[in-house]
Amino acid sequence: MIAFCGLDCHECGAFLATKNDDDEKRSKVAKLWSKQFNADIKPSDINCDGCQSDGENIFSYCKVCEIRKCGKEKSVNNCAYCDEYSCEKLGMIFNMLPNAKKRLDEIKSRL
Repeated sequence: MIAFCGLDCHECGAFLATKNDDDEKRSKVAKLWSKQFNADIKPSDINCDGCQSDGENIFSYCKVCEIRKCGKEKSVNNCAYCDEYSCEKLGMIFNMLPNAKKRLDEIKSRL
């Protein structure tokens, strides 16, 4: 499952911790992300069924993510499927996570 922004949910600590109901993984991810993003993230925040999910079990940031909101509104599988790819909304993600851009570029090239 590729998130709208190009992240691979199967490589995401929150998704994996949720999928495996792994509290130790939740604690490790919360500590890492708190440091990485200079935020107070608690293990209880580390629950996510993936960006594409319509349920409530989405990581807190993803609930307010403009990229996810846009993708949901346009009903695309991910941003590579959007006619406006690649737009300015993706800039910050691509700067932080260049593999996300590479992944979406590869998908776009096959469409």
